[in-house]
Amino acid sequence: MDTFSDYWQQLDWDDITLKLNSKTNADVEAALNRHTLTLDDFMALISPAGRHYLEPMAQRAQQLTRQRFGNVVGLYVPLYLSNLCANDCTYCGFSMSNAIKRKTLNESEIIAECNSIRQLGFDSLLLVTGEHQRKVGMDYFRQYIPLIRENFSSLMMEVQPLATEEYAELKTLGIDGVMVYQETYHEPTYQLHHLRGKKQDFHWRLQTPDRLGQAGIDKIGLGALIGLSNQWRSDCYMVAEHLLFLQKRYWKSRYSISFPRLRPCAGGLSPASVMNEAELVQLICAFRILAPDVELSLSTRESPYFRDNTVPLAINNISAGSKTQPGGYSDSHEELEQFSPNDNRHVNDVINALKERGLQPVWKDWDNYLGR
Repeated sequence: MDTFSDYWQQLDWDDITLKLNSKTNADVEAALNRHTLTLDDFMALISPAGRHYLEPMAQRAQQLTRQRFGNVVGLYVPLYLSNLCANDCTYCGFSMSNAIKRKTLNESEIIAECNSIRQLGFDSLLLVTGEHQRKVGMDYFRQYIPLIRENFSSLMMEVQPLATEEYAELKTLGIDGVMVYQETYHEPTYQLHHLRGKKQDFHWRLQTPDRLGQAGIDKIGLGALIGLSNQWRSDCYMVAEHLLFLQKRYWKSRYSISFPRLRPCAGGLSPASVMNEAELVQLICAFRILAPDVELSLSTRESPYFRDNTVPLAINNISAGSKTQPGGYSDSHEELEQFSPNDNRHVNDVINALKERGLQPVWKDWDNYLGR
């Protein structure tokens, strides 16, 4: 099969949902006793039955995390370059139908943002834009990515899906990783929430990680928007299917998994399925046990209490002090947010919380001499 999109067509959403809900305690115990998990084992761990085994799951996940990553937790921060968007999506504050002020940072504003971020201590950056190919596309990236790269050791992106050759060019400009979230793997739900724009093309988006792998991007980020479909477990199982497919085919790339739950934004969409905090811990631990070498990331969407107590279990990459509007670090007066963060602490408070739990915050984990 050429892409995960081809493989996805063999997966039956309703069958997956039925299997998830039919897993038993015995299935969970068998999975926990296995050295290497299968996807069926992963299904058992994230099933309703798996909720009763949170403690042994957490213990194993923590052991694997310390074994693979030590006590290190990487730090990054998002830099929102633009909130222009040519898509109409029901769940996003940047949606073209939302009556918010639009802004795209120019060179002087980008420099001001970079200076403010550097003063906070960050050396790893996630560049974020709305999806507007004409005004915030390759021409914009060619102009400003080299400028931003001069200030930071690592650059990742979360922008509109691009072609393979465009990703290959971005790599030469200094991009190390690209995050692209399918939002939901249930196509009818996907169509329900994507009303206008190129993002309506379910399969173009689904094929994006394949194009990233073909372009040789160093790190590929996956995830589903938890709560968008009415079966969050089925969506998260699909993420695991996607991860294992890509790892076999594009083995030179590294992978990361994020766990975004729906947050308040302009538009005000309510989740179709609600995942509570215990279930989010269950999911995070299950992914660590399935894929011990994969980076697991937790953003400021979650509360300080939850992050402080979950990061030590299985998370090895977090954002801190995040601003989700263009110009948010140097000028935070305008209301241009994509969503409302839940952890609004200053980065120093996050650092102190990590250290209190015996963890080592890391701003930078490699240098140019490594060849990137």
